[in-house]
Amino acid sequence: MPRLLYFYLAKRLFISALLIETSLCVPVVLTSLFHYLPASALRSGLLVPALMGTFPTVTYIALPMAVGIAVAMEFSRMASEGMIAVLYSLRLSVWSIALPAVVVATIAVVFGYWVSSFLAPTYVGEMHDVIYVIRNSLNHRMLEPAQFYTFDDGARTLYFQRWKTQDVVEGMFIHQFSKKKNEEQIIFAKEAEFRRNAHGVLLILSHGTSQSEVAGSTKMRSADFDENFLQIDMQGTGGLPKRNWVGVFELPALKFFESRPTGTTVEAKHQLSEWMSEATKRIAIPFIALTHTLFAIALVLTFSSATGRGAAAVIALAAIPLAHITILIGSESLVRQDPRLVVVIGIAILAELLASLVLLYRKSANFAVPR
Repeated sequence: MPRLLYFYLAKRLFISALLIETSLCVPVVLTSLFHYLPASALRSGLLVPALMGTFPTVTYIALPMAVGIAVAMEFSRMASEGMIAVLYSLRLSVWSIALPAVVVATIAVVFGYWVSSFLAPTYVGEMHDVIYVIRNSLNHRMLEPAQFYTFDDGARTLYFQRWKTQDVVEGMFIHQFSKKKNEEQIIFAKEAEFRRNAHGVLLILSHGTSQSEVAGSTKMRSADFDENFLQIDMQGTGGLPKRNWVGVFELPALKFFESRPTGTTVEAKHQLSEWMSEATKRIAIPFIALTHTLFAIALVLTFSSATGRGAAAVIALAAIPLAHITILIGSESLVRQDPRLVVVIGIAILAELLASLVLLYRKSANFAVPR
């Protein structure tokens, strides 16, 4: 194939794949975020970390399907416009016609492995940090009035009547117990301000009353104050609060494979299932950009006539998403149930590859060069 024609076809495939990838990723990411994040999280500045934690993973998972659909659409267009017949008349073989698409798919495979092994693990933890903040109410702007919130394993309870501004509330009530002092304390404040710092949130209480009682005693001390301060372990200026655990999905390539669980306990088997599921996605998903590409080309060239008529486009556009979703569900669900079922995923990918090569070989063998 002439170099200019190679470049033209590769450019069209690249742009088509990029547009399809965008149309797949953006709705999925936004739908997931608005489904899992409450409205209070969106106005609390958690949208950007959640977006950064979700988008890379969705990108590499959807990329093979985007490339496969782009190839199917482009080759179907070429067949319907008679361009395939023209390429045959130029004495180009099936493999030559498929070469630009294979090059684009190979680039997508390399990019997919980079995202799945390095970029996605770097940022996916931010989404779980956001979930951790939401579940534990660690962002003060997420707190709703007229509700009780517990912190520090139940040692502190917080309640307020209404928001005055986004950082100031009215009618603050705090009940807390200090193990160090062995003392129970109740605080009422007319107004309270949540002020973030590097260590968390400094709660500034104004115009209130403090009542304290030592455990086991019947005497209660009471004092009025104009201003009081409490340090609360919530989201401060230092970033999202860190979890006390790290998932295998957060580990980059080398550390990920070094962390493969071993052992025969129930917990070890569960960890192995999680690890195998993540490994299957990291290894298998980027590679199927190439198998989807070959499968799409094989279907279009096999089921389209020389004039471009036939059901090739429908077959290819239906087969690629079906194959991709089947492999994705298998790696996400089946492997989690039994790590040995990873063999089924490998067989499915190998079957798609072999079917593509067989169809392309038959097409190439039956192709008669016009004289």
